[in-house]
Amino acid sequence: MRRPENAARLFDSAKEKPVRRKPGGAEPDQPARARAERLPESDAAAQARASRDPVQIGSIISEEGRRIERPRRERPEVPQGAELVREVNNRFIFRTDNTYFIERPREERFIIDAREVYYEELPRSRQREVVVRPDGTRIVTIRNRWGDVVRRVKILPDDREIVLVYVEDDYYDEVLEWRDPGLDLPPLDLDIPVRDYILDAEWVEDPEDYYTFLDQPPVEQVERTYSLDEVRRSARIRDKVRRIDLDIINFEFGSAQIPESEIGKLEGVAEAMQRLLKENPGETFLIEGHTDAVGAEVANLALSDQRAEAVATALTNVFDIAPENMETQGYGEQYLKVETQEPERENRRVAIRRITPLVAPVASSE
Repeated sequence: MRRPENAARLFDSAKEKPVRRKPGGAEPDQPARARAERLPESDAAAQARASRDPVQIGSIISEEGRRIERPRRERPEVPQGAELVREVNNRFIFRTDNTYFIERPREERFIIDAREVYYEELPRSRQREVVVRPDGTRIVTIRNRWGDVVRRVKILPDDREIVLVYVEDDYYDEVLEWRDPGLDLPPLDLDIPVRDYILDAEWVEDPEDYYTFLDQPPVEQVERTYSLDEVRRSARIRDKVRRIDLDIINFEFGSAQIPESEIGKLEGVAEAMQRLLKENPGETFLIEGHTDAVGAEVANLALSDQRAEAVATALTNVFDIAPENMETQGYGEQYLKVETQEPERENRRVAIRRITPLVAPVASSE
């Protein structure tokens, strides 16, 4: 895989703007950089540090809840240290530490064609959403007071529960804070070939490469399971897993619609995702949207989020990838692949990461 002469830094966490420290706040420990020889051999090996004791996960529906009406589409409660800047197409744009971030209050893809959807209020200001599919499968999601997903389980018609997302109770309070958990980690500096960390779809000749690449474990240890929102917000945490750059999808300028002629380009990666899901129905994939640096930063952020959503929707509608196995997030122009302020096709891309080992205990998701 070639890299352009003006390629940006390899890791997204190395591209971020410096974080403003609170006055008197302690600097995070920065131990020696992670090295290539520490590459875990499996998801279980990557989680070994976090799962010294077996995780006992009770049923997600065992806790009694009080049925409530569907929550109205209201702007989310803004955590301390963040500022709500704008609402764009049912998306809310925040600013924190000089960086913009976009969120959606609910994942509407999950409820399309549902037989029933209902909501329950749980203790500690949490909400439980239950989406019942036509075949009886239930997708159960628990959110904390900020709307962050802290548990998600797929319950099959035979009542078997497949864990998709799990954050231990001890971390609920930490999830409430708008804080990057990657600040506590050392810089990632792996001495491995770029092609082993980033797969450019443009250079894929054998579709089998998608499966082989996505099936690889994280590139370093996973300290604990993280919430989906922690993974979305933290480039350093996302850097733990490899990524596929789908820069073969050509969006029209300023558009989030995928031309019909481009849909077929998703077939190779879709087949790899299907194969992985057949082996483990608990897999979770993050679909990232990125833009070049042309245009307003806030507008690019909204556009990138819509493009990520469009790819996830296509993967469901055309290739039958279940929506609950995909998360989407737009990052706009924040993580350029090529360092330029000019129009650049390689920056207008969608990326895919398999984030399963970041968000769920391996023993529970398999």
